[in-house]
Amino acid sequence: MDKIKLKELACAAIDANKEDIIQFGEARKACPELGYAEYKTADAMKSKLESLGVADIGKIALTGLKGWMRGRNNKSSIMVLGEMDAVISPQHPFADKSTGAAHACGHAAQLAVLAGCAHGIGAIITHLDGDVCFVVASAEEFVQIEERQALRKAGSIAALGGKQQMIIEGAFDDVDMAMMVHALTDTPEPTVITGGTSLGFIGKEIRFIGKEAHAGTAPWQGVNALNAASLAIQAIHALRETFQDEDMIRVHPIITKGGDIVNTVPADVRISCFVRGLTFEAVTKVNKQVNRAIKCCAEAIGATVEIEDIPGYVPLMHNPEMDRLFAANAKNTVPDICIKNGIIFGGSTDMGDVSWLIPSIHPRVSGFTGALHSADFDVADPELAYILPAKLLAMTVIDLLADGADSALQIKNNYPRRAKEDYISTMGFTLS
Repeated sequence: MDKIKLKELACAAIDANKEDIIQFGEARKACPELGYAEYKTADAMKSKLESLGVADIGKIALTGLKGWMRGRNNKSSIMVLGEMDAVISPQHPFADKSTGAAHACGHAAQLAVLAGCAHGIGAIITHLDGDVCFVVASAEEFVQIEERQALRKAGSIAALGGKQQMIIEGAFDDVDMAMMVHALTDTPEPTVITGGTSLGFIGKEIRFIGKEAHAGTAPWQGVNALNAASLAIQAIHALRETFQDEDMIRVHPIITKGGDIVNTVPADVRISCFVRGLTFEAVTKVNKQVNRAIKCCAEAIGATVEIEDIPGYVPLMHNPEMDRLFAANAKNTVPDICIKNGIIFGGSTDMGDVSWLIPSIHPRVSGFTGALHSADFDVADPELAYILPAKLLAMTVIDLLADGADSALQIKNNYPRRAKEDYISTMGFTLS
C-alpha cells in the first residue's frame, strides 16, 4: 500500500474518533498535576494507550510511560512524545486549588494529540517497516526546584527534567528519532512553525546567610541577608547592558524566601534563577558574571552565600529532513495554512536534550489563545489544537517508516546518534 493511501487511512481513523480525542484533551486540561507527581494523568494515559493497542507499556522517569506499536518488521523505530505535567499558574480558571497547577502550557493538548496519533498509527501499523514508540513524558516544566532536588538527593531521580531522566535511564537507546508538537500561543489561525531553536539554560539555587537580630531594638547586631539578595538582583540588572543581543541572554531571578518573620533581621534568604541563552558558551560566560555579582553583594553586606548551579536544558536542534516532511504534510492537509521556519522559541525545553542525542523535531502548531504560562492561555480551536497535530505526526511517521523505512534509515545514517555517556558527562549529572 502506498504512502498516500496509508495517510488517508490514518487520518480517517483520527477523524472517526475526533470527538473522543477532543473530550480526552478537555478532561486532561481539567486535571493538572505537577512534574514527577502526574499520577492520575499517567493512569488515564496508560488506560487510553492500552485501549488503542499500544503494548508493553512500562514506567520511565518516575511517572512517565513508554509503550510500543510494532510494525511488520523493525528496520527503524520512531518515538512520538506527549508531555503530561502542568505549570504553576494559580490564577488560571482550571488551576488546582491546592497546588496552583494549571495546563497553561499546552501539555494537556499534547496528550490528546498523542492519543489521536495512536488512533491513526493503529489503523496502518501492519503496513509499516518499523516500530512506533509512544511516550508520555513527565516533568518537562523546570519548576519546584527544591522538591525535585529532594527527590534527587533521595536517589529517586538523577535529573530535574523528565526527558533528561529518560536519557539517563536509557529510554532512547532503542529508538532512532523522536518527534512531538508544542502549542503555538496567541495564534488561533492555522499556523505551523518548524525549525529554529530554543534557549538553553543553567538553573540556580542561591542561599544568602546572614545573622538574626531583633529588627526593632537592635538591627545593628544582625546581618541582613535580604539586603544582600536585593543588592544581588540589582547587580544582575546592572550587568544586562553587557549581554550581547545575538546571544539572547535572559536572567530572571525570583526570591522564594525573604526571611522568617518581619520582626527579625532576615538571616536566611533564597533565590531561584535561570540563566538562559542561545548557546551554552554564552550561558556559561554570563553565569560566571552572575555568580561573581552575587558573591560580591553578599560580601558587601557581610553575609555569606551558597550557590548551586543545576544542569538545565540544551538548546533545541531540529532535524531539517524531518521538519521538511512535517511541513509538507501540513501544507497538503491544509493548503492555506501559514508555515514558518526557523523562528526561535524563547523558552526552554528538555526536547533540546533529546535533539542533542538523536534526530528530533518539536514543531509548534496553532489553535491556542493567550500567552504561555498565563491565566488566559486556552484552546481556541480544538480542530487545530488536537486533531490536526495528531494527523501531522501520524503522516510524518508514515513518511519515515513506509516503503522499507528508507527515509528513516537515510536520516539515521546522515545524523548519527551521539553517545549517551557523553551527554551525561557534558551536563555534569551525578549518578548513584
